[in-house]
Amino acid sequence: MKILLLGKNGQVGWELQRTLAPLGEIIALGHSELDLIDQSAIRSAVRSTRPDLIINAAAFTAVDKAEDEPDVAMAVNGIAPGILAEEASLIKAKLVHYSTDYVFDGTKNEPYTEEDSPNPINVYGKTKLAGEKAIIEKEGHFLIFRVSWVYGKRGNNFLQTMLRLFQERKELKIVSDQIGSPTWSRMIAEATAQAIGFERTINMIKGVYHLTADEQTSWHGFAKSIQSISKNEAAKKIKLITIESEDYKTKAARPKYSVLDCSSLFQKIGLKLPNWQQMLELAMED
Repeated sequence: MKILLLGKNGQVGWELQRTLAPLGEIIALGHSELDLIDQSAIRSAVRSTRPDLIINAAAFTAVDKAEDEPDVAMAVNGIAPGILAEEASLIKAKLVHYSTDYVFDGTKNEPYTEEDSPNPINVYGKTKLAGEKAIIEKEGHFLIFRVSWVYGKRGNNFLQTMLRLFQERKELKIVSDQIGSPTWSRMIAEATAQAIGFERTINMIKGVYHLTADEQTSWHGFAKSIQSISKNEAAKKIKLITIESEDYKTKAARPKYSVLDCSSLFQKIGLKLPNWQQMLELAMED
């Protein structure tokens, strides 16, 4: 299998280079090799490599920055995935794409299923939903994985931010009324590799699926667990103060509740990620 991987330097893309290695030849491109704003370059990349599988791990993920640069966010998150889907269909390739829990508005009080109607409340979520729709409209062989609260040892994410702030502050104010499922980038990559490990699988489970850690917590709960697991004794002395979203103003609104129900993927092929606490322990031991 020849695999074209986009976003090789992102949190998930970096891990995918390793987890996909046993499946075939990987052609991995980062932003410097392929800017997803350039539509002709996207088409050229697919046509020149003619992969069996395209995995799009590239995205405009700066949620607040998207409010200031909606056109750029839409080009990368909304338009580019549709072009990839179109080009994939032309060469009979399959496409794997990643979306987000932020396609939902957060007003539900129980985990969102794939059947729930999206209603994003920020530009980032709207552009990611546009990308989903663009792929689905092409009616090719695709998998869209909605992931949430992604973190890892690489890139700009909550885990890395907390570990840095534990070194700099004596107390931290952390939002406690936003609920989600923190998910390690490596687990997303490993689950992706398993899902596409057999060619028949992607045909069997074509569609949109939720892929996150099991169980849920708040940002404050996530921070407390990072602090507890940390081997830095100084970090354990940091005072973590709970605050509400209204006390921590951000340019983009965040859904208060964005937990995803991942039972559909488990029912189809038996994939289920560990709970977020176990996952965090593994990530911090790595």
